[in-house]
Amino acid sequence: MPTKPKKSTGSEETKDVDDEVENSEPKLTARRKNATERERSGSRKHKSRESSADWEIPSPPQSNGQKKNKKKGQENVKEKKKKKKTSLDGGIECGVVTKEEKEDEGHEQNNNNVNTGKSNKRISEKFPEEEVTDGGAKEEKKRTKNSKSADPEKEDEMGSKDKKKKKKKSAEDDDDEEALLEEQEEDSKIKKKKKPKDDDDKKKKKKKSKQVDYAEIYQNELLNYNTDSSDGYEDEYYKKKVYEVVTVTGDVKGAGTDANVFVTLFGDFGVTPKVHLASKSRTAFEKNKTDVFHIKTHNVGPLKKLRIEHDNTGMNAGWFLDRVVVTDVNRPHLRFYFPCNNWLSQEEADNLIVRDLLGSLNPMDIPKFNKYIVSVFTADMKGSGTDADVFLNIFGEHGDTGERRLDSDKDNFERGTEDKFTIDSPNLGRLRKITIGHNNRGSSAGWFLDKVVVDDMGNKEVYEFPVNHWFAMDEADGKIQRDILVGSMQPMAIVYNVQVMTGDIRGAGTNSKIHIVMHGAKGVKNSGKVFLEGGLFERGLIDIFNVEICELISPLSRVTIGHDNGAVGAGWYCEKIKVEYIEELREVVDTLVFPSNRWLARDEEDGEIVVELLPEGIEDLEINSYEIHVFSGSLWGAGTDANVYITIYGEVGDTGERWLRRSNHLNKFEKNQEDIFNITAVDMGVLKKLRIRHDNSNANAAWFLERVEITDNKDDTTYYFPCKRWLAIDEDDGQIARELVPVDEAFMRKGDDDEEESSTTLGLEQKAMSTTYTLKIKTGEKKYAGTDANVFIVLFGIKDDTGIINLKASKTHRNKFELGMIDEFIVEAVNIGPLQKLRIGHDNNGGGSAGWFLDCVEIDAQSLGQKLCFPCGRWLDTGEDDGAIVRDLFPNPLQTELYTPFVPYEIKIFTSDLFGAGTDADVFIVLYGRYGVCTQQKRLCFNKRERIICFERGAEDMFIVELEDVGDVIEKIRIGHDNRGVNPGWHLDRVEIRRLLRKGKGSETIIFPCECWLAKSEDDGETVRELVPSDIITEKLGRDGSLKVTEIEVEDALETHGYSVSVMTGDVYGAGTDANVFLTIYGDLGDTGERKLSKSETNSNKFERGSVDQFTMEAVDLGQVFKIKIRHDNSLLSPDWYLDQVEVLDLDTEEVFLFQCERWLSKKKEDRRISRLFYVKGYEGVRESENSKKKNLPPALKDVDSNMNKKNKKKKEEIVEELPIIPYHISVSTGLAQDSSTSSRAYVIIVGAGHSQTDRMWLDLSNGRTSFKEGSLDNFECHGSDVGEIKKVELGHDGATPESCWLVDELSVAAPTKGVRYVFACKCWLAKDRGDGLTSRVFNVLDAETITITQKIIYEVMVLTGDVQNAGTDTKIYMSVFGVNGSTEEMFLQKNEDRFERGQQDTFNLEIDDIAPLKKMRVRIDGTGNRPDWFLDKVTLRNLTTKEECLFTYEDWLSKTRGPKRTLVCEMAAVVDDEEMVELTTYIINVKTSDVSGAGTDANVWLIIFGENGDTGTLTMKDSSKSNKFERKQMDTFQFSDILSLGELSKVRVWHDNKGPAPGWHIEYIDVKDEGMDKMFRFPCDRWLAKNEDDGQIMRELPCANNDKLDFNEKTKYEICITTADTDDAETKENGWIVLEGKKGRSKEFSMENSSKKKRFLRGGFDSFEFSSKNLGDIASICLGHMPKDGKKVKGEVFWHVEEVTIMEKELGNRYMFACNAQIPLSAKRDEFMTFECTRIVESFASKACSLVPVKYEIIVITADEKGAGTDAKVFITLYGTNGDSGRRQLRQKFRNLFEREQTDRFILELLDMGDLLRVKMEHDNTGLSPGWLLDRVEVTNTTNGVTTVFLCGKWLDTKKADGQIFRIIYPKY
Repeated sequence: MPTKPKKSTGSEETKDVDDEVENSEPKLTARRKNATERERSGSRKHKSRESSADWEIPSPPQSNGQKKNKKKGQENVKEKKKKKKTSLDGGIECGVVTKEEKEDEGHEQNNNNVNTGKSNKRISEKFPEEEVTDGGAKEEKKRTKNSKSADPEKEDEMGSKDKKKKKKKSAEDDDDEEALLEEQEEDSKIKKKKKPKDDDDKKKKKKKSKQVDYAEIYQNELLNYNTDSSDGYEDEYYKKKVYEVVTVTGDVKGAGTDANVFVTLFGDFGVTPKVHLASKSRTAFEKNKTDVFHIKTHNVGPLKKLRIEHDNTGMNAGWFLDRVVVTDVNRPHLRFYFPCNNWLSQEEADNLIVRDLLGSLNPMDIPKFNKYIVSVFTADMKGSGTDADVFLNIFGEHGDTGERRLDSDKDNFERGTEDKFTIDSPNLGRLRKITIGHNNRGSSAGWFLDKVVVDDMGNKEVYEFPVNHWFAMDEADGKIQRDILVGSMQPMAIVYNVQVMTGDIRGAGTNSKIHIVMHGAKGVKNSGKVFLEGGLFERGLIDIFNVEICELISPLSRVTIGHDNGAVGAGWYCEKIKVEYIEELREVVDTLVFPSNRWLARDEEDGEIVVELLPEGIEDLEINSYEIHVFSGSLWGAGTDANVYITIYGEVGDTGERWLRRSNHLNKFEKNQEDIFNITAVDMGVLKKLRIRHDNSNANAAWFLERVEITDNKDDTTYYFPCKRWLAIDEDDGQIARELVPVDEAFMRKGDDDEEESSTTLGLEQKAMSTTYTLKIKTGEKKYAGTDANVFIVLFGIKDDTGIINLKASKTHRNKFELGMIDEFIVEAVNIGPLQKLRIGHDNNGGGSAGWFLDCVEIDAQSLGQKLCFPCGRWLDTGEDDGAIVRDLFPNPLQTELYTPFVPYEIKIFTSDLFGAGTDADVFIVLYGRYGVCTQQKRLCFNKRERIICFERGAEDMFIVELEDVGDVIEKIRIGHDNRGVNPGWHLDRVEIRRLLRKGKGSETIIFPCECWLAKSEDDGETVRELVPSDIITEKLGRDGSLKVTEIEVEDALETHGYSVSVMTGDVYGAGTDANVFLTIYGDLGDTGERKLSKSETNSNKFERGSVDQFTMEAVDLGQVFKIKIRHDNSLLSPDWYLDQVEVLDLDTEEVFLFQCERWLSKKKEDRRISRLFYVKGYEGVRESENSKKKNLPPALKDVDSNMNKKNKKKKEEIVEELPIIPYHISVSTGLAQDSSTSSRAYVIIVGAGHSQTDRMWLDLSNGRTSFKEGSLDNFECHGSDVGEIKKVELGHDGATPESCWLVDELSVAAPTKGVRYVFACKCWLAKDRGDGLTSRVFNVLDAETITITQKIIYEVMVLTGDVQNAGTDTKIYMSVFGVNGSTEEMFLQKNEDRFERGQQDTFNLEIDDIAPLKKMRVRIDGTGNRPDWFLDKVTLRNLTTKEECLFTYEDWLSKTRGPKRTLVCEMAAVVDDEEMVELTTYIINVKTSDVSGAGTDANVWLIIFGENGDTGTLTMKDSSKSNKFERKQMDTFQFSDILSLGELSKVRVWHDNKGPAPGWHIEYIDVKDEGMDKMFRFPCDRWLAKNEDDGQIMRELPCANNDKLDFNEKTKYEICITTADTDDAETKENGWIVLEGKKGRSKEFSMENSSKKKRFLRGGFDSFEFSSKNLGDIASICLGHMPKDGKKVKGEVFWHVEEVTIMEKELGNRYMFACNAQIPLSAKRDEFMTFECTRIVESFASKACSLVPVKYEIIVITADEKGAGTDAKVFITLYGTNGDSGRRQLRQKFRNLFEREQTDRFILELLDMGDLLRVKMEHDNTGLSPGWLLDRVEVTNTTNGVTTVFLCGKWLDTKKADGQIFRIIYPKY
């Protein structure tokens, strides 16, 4: 669809990105001190007549603000309202986007609120937002009105009436909205519940009631006129709010529009002005497109309806709107849905281009529209018909329909005809009036209207509006528009006298039609469009009109004036408009003046022809004069020829920017000159700051400003503003504007008595009182993204703004703002408050390279301790995007970083006065406080030019820097340089550091003497020195204003120590290095800084294989050395280095610190790191890996969560116990659509019951990944608070630019400690410009698929590596744990850079299955890596829930080449309380091959034995008693010694690899003898293990024949254990009885007697009983009764509180638990009892062993229907059940191509009964041409009992897709 440029005429601000409402603090100017909106209660001239008697008339319909509950009776509602201080909001903010508009000359806009955009910018400048103080605010006392109803029926009809009203306090905010919403919902529910009979009765009553006389109502309202709003929500309405408006264009032919679209919101608090939906996209409102807008306007409260319209411009104006969604951005749960599904077109449907839409919070419960049948009767008289376009607006108690054009297919409004029209609109309630008129177009425009009848179809009411008047300019009173009240023959109008003044400039007059709209307070009422007919509107004339409105709309808040641009001389210059409200006696009640002073013309100014005007309000202000003394510096080139401007700020305003033009010198601002200026301004009170700048014009623009002194001539006070800074783009920080604050006079005079110190510097004080902002501006990476234009920025705080700052001097690049570059700038400001937004733009200069794509602006305010990110992601280009070259950006709260604020330091560097003492090198400094606290390394020069100027011979260089606060004492400093430049050598005399005192006024200066060289060619060749303080000078300001200076000598300074460092290179191949090696030593008192190990004292060729190199270095006392950092630069030919150990000797204390390293520093080996941290031998503190810290951030930086979760933390403070931290496993699938990936940072918040929730858990990508790729599956392990039962999950990201979109396909959240996983099928966009524009969503677990997973217990694992040579390893380590209740799978232990090193204990948490008590542990390594051997000492497991500890000791090598065992696997018995849980034994295994033809095998055979203590692991059947193993009818014996005993055995798993000439094998049986128990276990088989025999399986599980099955007909014993609750009334003296109900039968009643000798069932007691019964199978439930001993009837109520019942079947040992926690009533009747279901079953090993019978399982594997879904790889399955696992089984079939796209493959596996299936593991070996596989699902059926378990997958098993995994663990769906 062709598009056209669009024109913004919105009167409110339309924003694309921002989510927060700007609450900038009002700012005063010099000319207006209290210029406000003319306070609605105080500043207007107001006359009103008091009524002498109560008017007995029906109560008028209540305004939206006075909502009441009609269904709860006609009660009086008392509302209080706080007296309000009003201020003009700088003019109503206008839409930021303006575009050209082609307007149809024959078309009139059909709206009431025609408003404007750009004109209000000048209005806001003329009427700045100002603050009214408590003392100056004029408040009017509120009046209360009492009105009584004359007729109860009328009162019922009109609704409940307030007999006594009080104003609401302004403190009510968003809570009012929720209350109203709840009220409305209740009302709607009550209405729905009403019976039809009640409705009929009501209709009868309505028919009997009289017609309401609205004329009388308005007459009474006029006589009781009050300027104050009475709805109680005025304060709320005037608060700004941001709404997100989402429009969805329909998917029908021609649905899109090129017209300008406008929206008006109607709510309980009021009505917004009409807002233009200006889009950055040129393809907005296209077919099937969703557009998102953010509009800032008045807070109208809960939304009722929405009016949407367009101006019918453009080539394709018609628009099919599907729906609109409006969201309160600050409260996203307030989302209103407005369905439309209709055309806004003059050619389609009902030809309307404006529609009112009803909204609801529930999209499924949208209020219904009402139909109004309008009958228009034209009189039967000559010339009464009209050809003009007729417009109608119907007003009711709940709003209006908006202006509608009455048009149909026939020729309407002819003489004597009745024309009918249907208007769809929200229910207006009782109708009050109509506004009807025409546009005077056509040959016969005059019209005589007889009457209008409106049939309200929904409420079944008919309203008649008698008119009987001409609508013609040449008949009667000449009016073509009238307000008609219902039933009133002579409508009484309220008269407004409107005086329109046309300007006295050339061409000011117009022949166009002028119209006006007068708006009441809050925009709830308006006059509608009133045409000012009969006016001349000529140059310099005043046209006067009396406008009659049938409704009181005062007090006026604004007027809209405009014309139709329909004549030859259409342009019009309007000077001002004056509106007077005239009372009945022609007395002027109120007068308002609306200044305009602008053109309304298409070819003038901004091209607007409709503007909104605000009332003026100016008060006289006191004038003062100020004398300004400007002192230029004495440096070379200090003077300037540029134009200098100044702005002075005081307590009550500012001067505005003044040009310092007339000085006492002809040539101003010369070197070492004082210039004096006088300015006159409004008295500003005490001066607070000034802003001084120059325009960088002329040849010598750079200026060094010494100071400014300002004398207030009124009270003869002088203010001193020191500067001593350059204002130059090529000096200092490149700024040409400075903000200065005044300092005490004592500091200015401090050097007067001492000539040597007469040059006082107060830069530190200025720095402390100002805020330095470091701006990093990132240009995007799009083609032609860079700009050559001049860029400027304005920072806006809540108190003030910085003014325009030209970004001239980048600290990082000479050619600024180039593609993909980050430019850094320094900006200083004084007291502007926390940043709220910034404005950035350019001047569009620079030829064809002016356009600029700005990615983001990052602002770091170190003195405030915060870093803000302002995302943009848009063009600033007249030819791109929306054409804007200036944008307002707002901080993204999710990217805000908080840290400990920095403090300012003044650093003076004194270079010695020696030959060659100066340096051109880059000098840096580090400050150290106590306990090793230090600052970051700070470079003192920003660029090469500064390095050349500074540090010259005999020079004193001063730097003011912001660094971390190191505390009250600076112990030492480190200063050095990089040895670069022409003359790098430097002789430093001393360093002085000055900082402000924490309490009181003053500062202290610490002196660090040096007096030595920092040069490679001088002294000892060191370029870095550590200095300690010698003297401290303190300056304090006394109470008398004098400055007290004290100097003390530092006596306890740290001493300088010598350290000898011995570095041993390992004795392995390729261990030596040629690279440069660097070392940093850390102690508890500080560190040495990085030192290059350059001169070895022992070897000329350093760091060779097996050699020891010794180095000596000096450093200030480090205290106890505990850590070193060592690295190399990977330079030269052989940089790889194997470091064996480092020894550090303190030469002064002779202490030795040993660091056992044994690691590679190589880009090719181990983890490819060339920098490592090592801790001293025996170190027990917390170890940090080198990359555990966040890079490029201040050390004290907090996580963003501390900012984002402030509210939650406050709530947590109220809770005594903090919630425990548990792991959460998160998986996110990204969609495959275009642009679905994102590089934004994603997060998850998990919400539980009772509003408990985790902190924001960031999903940070690992392995160098930077984005969520299309089609990827990303897995994360996060740790957060245990919120109990999960209720909701929020997923979002911190992206705020239009391009940071993310399509989330699926979200999975698992809580392993709870054994549950929730899978959310999201399939939604998280994007600003996609879908509904949200970047976060909350998912309810009720909408998720819930999956039960294996429950985990958190264990603390402590792994100790032995302290032997080369004990550490970088191989892969796996751990398995075995317990009484099962075993875990192999768990991979992450290396995490520095775990499992020599002599080191590593502590971490691990999630382990709930299998306690633990029996043994198996540890396996895979023997890979550069250091494959590992000496494992011991492992300790500590259950964090029960605090139980298990010790597993090995103390040997896991290696193929080291140690006596030469094994990669070890098993360790658990030791609990010094007791070993499992003993060692020897297993003798006899394998009998059958006497069947071809029974023997040549394949390799393996075996696993399973018992009650786990399994043996894989045993290789290699060393047999026979030389030729596994031959026909042969018995092979194998012996395995030193194996941990398994106890009773249950099964064996045996398999072979199908290799050799005859791999098929027929086994008769296997015998296993446990030498320790001296017991033989037989496992019969009599089956083939062959691919071409039997069922083709080469793996079989054989059950133990020793475990005889229990005969269920035999009797067994049950032990019943009952726990009585520990409460006061829990115990009983009576008897109990119980009945067991099992799956095999029901027991008889067992009596549990309570005797006097042996008392039972006592409080908190545990009682045990034993009964014999037939075997009942698994116990499913119990019946528990409570009966008296004597069997008599029970008197009163007696209970027995049973806590828990446990039943153990003695034969097999199965335990059944019943959590009762119930009171059992005492009853003599046997039929009175309570039933309880079994809550937990603990199956014994014997029971499990008995159930191990062969079962055939049908496996159905379904491959998905997607391109490339099939696989050529070999597929394997492992089943996991309550009886163990199946082992890894290959799924194969002969002569079939398996696992193809959309194919179903069936397999039969014979396994031992798995019990209930818990999960399956599907995997493939990644072989074949196309190994990638998209598995849809797996279905497993137990053919014995017919139970089918479905395992849904839907994930790729592909190394190149999803998460790159080729295995999936799948849990059952049901």
